[in-house]
Amino acid sequence: MPKSETMRAAGELELSVAEHTVDVSHRTAQRTVTRVDLAEAVYRCVGLSRKESAILVESVLDELADALIGGESVKLSSFGRFLVRAKSERIGRNPKTGIEVPITQRRVMVFKPSNVLKARINGLAVADDEND
Repeated sequence: MPKSETMRAAGELELSVAEHTVDVSHRTAQRTVTRVDLAEAVYRCVGLSRKESAILVESVLDELADALIGGESVKLSSFGRFLVRAKSERIGRNPKTGIEVPITQRRVMVFKPSNVLKARINGLAVADDEND
């Protein structure tokens, strides 16, 4: 299923994040959420087939990656913002030997969590209307 069809299908379902909260009580601090986990959550909450759920998750992640590669920022309301920042060339120092080493210019991705996400992580209740 092409990206546009998947995105349109997701829009037609008019999914509400509040209505489809995933139970996170079984997760431990050491657990890593993978694409398979996300696809399984979509399968359980939305009712798409497992294959369609995997395609939907992959399409969303591709769309986010394409935007970031293109230099755009990605804002997910009540979650946070992903940004790509350019770092210029500089001189660094090897902490073990003290020898100066040039660090080439590069682009790095930065994630800035929203106040809503920060509050949820800390167990606080916060209204969902954020203008981050």
